[in-house]
Amino acid sequence: MTLASAYSPTRVTAISRLTAFRVPPVVALSFAVVALAIAWSLVPSLFTSYDPINGVPAQKLLGPSAAHWFGTDHLGRDLYSRVVYGTASSVASALIAVVIGVVAGGLIGLLAGFFGGWVDTVFARLVDVLLAIPKFLLAVIVVTAIGFDTTNAAIATGVSAVALFARVMRSEVIKTRQATFVESSFLLGGSRWHILWRHVLPNASRSVLPLAVLQFGDSILVIASLAFLGYGDPPPASDWGLLISIGKDYLKWPWLVYAPAFVTIATVLSVNRISRWLRKTD
Repeated sequence: MTLASAYSPTRVTAISRLTAFRVPPVVALSFAVVALAIAWSLVPSLFTSYDPINGVPAQKLLGPSAAHWFGTDHLGRDLYSRVVYGTASSVASALIAVVIGVVAGGLIGLLAGFFGGWVDTVFARLVDVLLAIPKFLLAVIVVTAIGFDTTNAAIATGVSAVALFARVMRSEVIKTRQATFVESSFLLGGSRWHILWRHVLPNASRSVLPLAVLQFGDSILVIASLAFLGYGDPPPASDWGLLISIGKDYLKWPWLVYAPAFVTIATVLSVNRISRWLRKTD
């Protein structure tokens, strides 16, 4: 076997792909944190045996210990248990917000960038209006209009993200529409809708994935902020933002704020790091 055959182009390509997708340790840790948060949201009972709603008054405001990892709150409830059970609401709400932003914003950007003309003008003005309003303020306006609970907070957060996805998708569609393979498909008799769904959408949506991951972390922050201000589910719910809001009234027992805040920050930073890695690896 010659040296040339041992390092054939196929083998070199496979090795280069494996090298390109090698996950750095920090990214692997970020994936682990996100996976833990997802596991908490799906099967919280596997991670804690305490009741997140009913506590023991005699054990109120206990510090972190082996029995209560995050301590207990003013009603004697295990704070770690409340954080774990509150993950489902926080993660599901952020996911709803991202889906709304991707679907609505992506569709607007796709149609505006591909058809151009008056379609682009109308959608561009709509996006300009949405971008003129600060994102958090827009979320507050929407959740005030449709009602106070976590699901409505998720919808409001998703609406506030529509303009961002629309602008990114529009720019990618315009870039893809000018590609040679799209022009070739037109010359071969392909219809507009066939080219739109078969060629433009798959190629233009590559940049949307890292943005969607980034928006997932941002949505967690926005929804937590809305819950902190009282726009989410009322007690005894255990949304992360609500836990921080309740804990701020007990400053002598700082773990009531530090524990849910640390979990929120760790999750958001992990999601942001994964988004940066996806953007680099494309």
